Amino acid sequence: MTVRIMRKGLRVDGCLARFVEERALPGTGITADRFWTGLAALCHDLGPKNRALLARRDGLQGQIDAWHLERRGQPHDAAAYAVFLREIGYLLPEGPDFSIETGPTDPEIASVCGPQLVVPIMNARFALNAANARWGSLYDAYYGTDALGDLPQGAGFDAARGARVVAAAKAHLDQVVPLAGAAWAAVTGLAQDGAALVLQTASGPVGLADPAQFLGTAPERGEVLLGCHGLHLRLVVDPRTPVGAADPAGISDLILESALSSIMDCEDSIAAVDGEDKALAYGNWLGLMQGDLAEVVEKGGKTFTRRLAPDLAFVTPSGAPLVLKGRALMLVRNVGHLMTTPAVLDRDGREVGEGLLDAMVTTLCALHDLAKTDGARNSVTGSVYVVKPKMHGPEEVAFADEMFTAVEAALGLPRNTVKLGIMDEERRTSANLKECIRAARHRVAFINTGFLDRTGDEIHTSMEAGPMVAKAEMKSQPWISAYEDRNVDIGLACGLAGRAQIGKGMWAAPDRMAEMLEAKIGHPMAGANCAWVPSPTAATLHATHYHHVDVAARQHEIAQMHRPARLDDLLTIPLATGRNYSEAEIADEIENNAQGILGYVVRWVDQGVGCSKVPDIHDIALMEDRATCRISSQALANWLHHGVVKEGRVMEALHKMARVVDRQNAGDAAYRPMAPGYAGLAFQAACDLVFLGRVQPSGYTEPVLHARRAQVKAAQLKAAM
Repeated sequence: MTVRIMRKGLRVDGCLARFVEERALPGTGITADRFWTGLAALCHDLGPKNRALLARRDGLQGQIDAWHLERRGQPHDAAAYAVFLREIGYLLPEGPDFSIETGPTDPEIASVCGPQLVVPIMNARFALNAANARWGSLYDAYYGTDALGDLPQGAGFDAARGARVVAAAKAHLDQVVPLAGAAWAAVTGLAQDGAALVLQTASGPVGLADPAQFLGTAPERGEVLLGCHGLHLRLVVDPRTPVGAADPAGISDLILESALSSIMDCEDSIAAVDGEDKALAYGNWLGLMQGDLAEVVEKGGKTFTRRLAPDLAFVTPSGAPLVLKGRALMLVRNVGHLMTTPAVLDRDGREVGEGLLDAMVTTLCALHDLAKTDGARNSVTGSVYVVKPKMHGPEEVAFADEMFTAVEAALGLPRNTVKLGIMDEERRTSANLKECIRAARHRVAFINTGFLDRTGDEIHTSMEAGPMVAKAEMKSQPWISAYEDRNVDIGLACGLAGRAQIGKGMWAAPDRMAEMLEAKIGHPMAGANCAWVPSPTAATLHATHYHHVDVAARQHEIAQMHRPARLDDLLTIPLATGRNYSEAEIADEIENNAQGILGYVVRWVDQGVGCSKVPDIHDIALMEDRATCRISSQALANWLHHGVVKEGRVMEALHKMARVVDRQNAGDAAYRPMAPGYAGLAFQAACDLVFLGRVQPSGYTEPVLHARRAQVKAAQLKAAM
């Protein structure tokens, strides 16, 4: 039923064509003729190269499979394996040392360290929340989560809990913005005396231990601006509020600079399978770049319109004006090189590479931000930040560089306007990371680890080597620590410090903030100047870690350590050699994976929800996206392939877990139960991911999910006619 429009030899979905011509192009100075000519050239010139790179992936995988099959039953020979990988070009020689040559990047990328959000761009409310998560109340974060060890009880305000929150926030200030000779709990008033902040206590006035941490005030808002490691803290004084009235100094809140940057995701966390979906995703990105995205929200029985937050004005201690961003710096994650999209067909009637379309349209939308000369802007350096996932090795990174060079030429942008984020989440990329960075050295602004996708690729690449350890044991394997360390070490050696982000992955349990506070400080301690969090509240709590850790100093320390490259550890296959799992352990592994797959896939296929909190087998809410689904499906596919479990037993577990997932979603009016028929397209998709997982390209879930979602949409359209 898709209506297509001819544009420069391309057959374009009507929804997408109208979006480009009626919404995205006006105001950019780019004509429709120029845009479609550029997109057609991109698809027809680079499409064959894209397909050749995918064929190269398949060829290497076939050679690796054959190598393992020839040695089936023999102990794994790690030395011979490494030699083989070099012979076939999977492992490439490292060139001479170098430093990246990326042009000026925004402070959030180059010099200020802090949390990073990743959100599905197809959900406008989530996108706005993430953009506005630049600032968050520490009081609210402590009060509304288990960060202090327990959850709030009841609906009304608990004064005793409120007192605990205030005490915890002031204890944090004592550690990161200490006073000279007093504790923050003793403060009874705040005032500015010249360029100094003076705090009254029962024992007399005191100042900050480091007066330079006083950065300004906003008298009309009753705010005092403090600083720590480049991050800002806003102390709100308002005795008219219940919290402020109970405070000796009238302090009513502590607002932290939280999500410095947010990735607006067109990839793993959305379900975009056609031109209509792509137009929705691009439309929200356009609204963010134009600054006019809005969404009507119903909350607590009230309706209001959510918009992008304005910038914030302050006065420095010397009396000069100071403006701070009200929003996170926004990056956009495009899809990888694998998938094609029916949104556009080329001159031969073939679906075009979805990554090529993403590159052209998301950059076009960003022109609206680049055209701004003052006021609220996303990038003050005139950059567009694109995160590129699922690239396998330096050739594919070089292709991404070539692709964005072509996009820049087509849209009249200076070369390297588009800054590239490299997701280090595929085995061939992490094994050749230095050369991957070199391939994009003029535009790389970000490298980030992705444990789940990386594990999925680890299993799939070595599928024929033997059965792998259970999923829960992966984080204790030698390859994972080598992977995480090498990402930092190589990034620092390639000159990313002070110019680009070196990131770490997601905290996947959004309701377990006490555990996050305990564990996630390990990311800045590891030298990461950003790390992913699942919510604005989590960003505020994670920001406290960057108050405690001077990441720039930590990166300098790590760079001086000269840690060994540990490539051998990285190539250690996580085989379950000598590991005899009990029947209970096997059942637990099967059912946990089956439940996770079903809980995610049923929402993806039936409702088009690409990322959400999905209860696990123990009813603990976890953030699930295609990366989590990839590792679960590959883990089961591997055990099936090597006879650890039989197909009948896995199918029995899928049936059992379908009933569990049905129960967990009983309150969702839009949910369609999988049991007792087990014949729906969502259940079939889950089965495909498991039983056909071994033959999916690189073990990716997208081909199966897209096909089944398209079937559901077609059936819904037919029913509506």
